[in-house]
Formats: sequence, structure tokens, C-alpha cells
Amino acid sequence: MLVVNVASQCGLTKQYEGLENLYKTYQQQGFEVLGFPSNEFAGQEPGSDEEIQAFCRGTFGVDFPMFSKIEVNGPQRHPLYQHLIAAKPVAVKPEGSEFYQRLASKGREPKHAGDILWNFEKFLIGRDGTVLERFAPDMTPEDPILVNAITRALATH
Repeated sequence: MLVVNVASQCGLTKQYEGLENLYKTYQQQGFEVLGFPSNEFAGQEPGSDEEIQAFCRGTFGVDFPMFSKIEVNGPQRHPLYQHLIAAKPVAVKPEGSEFYQRLASKGREPKHAGDILWNFEKFLIGRDGTVLERFAPDMTPEDPILVNAITRALATH
């Protein structure tokens, strides 16, 4: 299972297409992608739950489950994200990534260690519920590091 905090008006929004491709590719093996909209990062998810659903389906053909908008950082952090962050406080980054530095140069670094950095941070959860890995927002769904982690997780029964 891949848990992702998502947004519709982000430079990374195009990742919806790759996430849907992962879902379609591995769904028959029990793989799920779960989208959790959040408006915490530069107000990039301002719509209602219904508007978000319509956008994702209409623009990217998203069929994977999308949930109601939540908070992933701060005092109102959803309990799911409390658990995920506690289990994996550091994200794997793509090789040569400068995403954190770009955000920091704009004054948008995380307030606390372990905080979600931006939209489209991903957590891979194994069949037994173990949080296996955390991937940075700029780790695309097509990145071999992420795809290989998914295939390894699916091979474990």
C-alpha cells in the first residue's frame, strides 16, 4: 500500500498519473494507493472533497481511493500520519535531489524533524502493516527506487 498526501494545484500534481499507473499495474497483486488531500503547503488544495475527486478523476483518471482532506503536520496532524512519521521519520530522496534546498531557499523548510516536507510525500506499507519506507515528494512514481520497493513488498507474503 502506498499512502500519499496530495494536492491539485501543485507543481507535482502530475504525479497523479504515475500513481494511477502504479495502482493499475499492481492492483491485482493486492496493491493499493491511498490519496489524502492536504491544503497545508502553499494552499495548493483549496477545493472541497467533491471538487478534489472530480478533478482527479476528470484530469488524471484516478480510480484509487481518495479520502477527505486532512492535516499531515502540526498539532492537528491526523493520527495516521502521526504513526507513519513515527515509524519512518526520514524520507528517501531521488539521486541528486535539490528539492529540499529549493523549498528552504523560499523559507518553506519543515518546522519539526520528521514533518512532511511537501505534497506527494509517499509511505510504503507492507502487507502486515509495517511502514517499510518513506519517499520524498520529488521521488516520482516511476522512479526505479520506488517501483523496486513496491515489487519487493508485494513479493513478501
